Amino acid sequence: MTEAVMVCANHPDRETGLRCNRCGKPICSACAVRTPVGYRCRECVRGQQKIFDTTLRRDYIAAAIVSAIGMGVGIGLLRFLGIFGLFLAPVLGGGLAEVVRWSVGRRRSRRLPLVAILGGAVGSVPHLVLPLAGAAAALSGQLPAGALAGIALGLVWPLLYAGLALASLYYRLGGIRLG
Repeated sequence: MTEAVMVCANHPDRETGLRCNRCGKPICSACAVRTPVGYRCRECVRGQQKIFDTTLRRDYIAAAIVSAIGMGVGIGLLRFLGIFGLFLAPVLGGGLAEVVRWSVGRRRSRRLPLVAILGGAVGSVPHLVLPLAGAAAALSGQLPAGALAGIALGLVWPLLYAGLALASLYYRLGGIRLG
């Protein structure tokens, strides 16, 4: 008794022993998508992802605005803490992620975390403009040369706060994906 040779539905020139665990279509290793429950074809994965993308257009605008305002206010508060603000910057990002999630009605999308960090980056720009203007003035000779070191620190802290908070915001909204 001989078994029939199974070929990939997308690549008829490739033999396979693998089937999509959702629809049963024969797939080769190039077409297979590994999921937590087994291998699936790309069509089944695409159909499943559409179910989870629930955001509306206005949610992206809300996420950007909330992130920009929250990051601007948060970095302003963290600047008073100096080095200790580094410990609270990820907390700011995580808290901001929850506020964004609440503002969009808990709807989700793969692009929502990216929109939120872009909004947060825009909100952190005002904290970088003043130190950059001071550095330009110091370099042009309008301020004493010793002021440049203080101005540089005034630029480094907001950059560090923003980097830590934005990373935390992104991973909290998108969920950490390992593997």
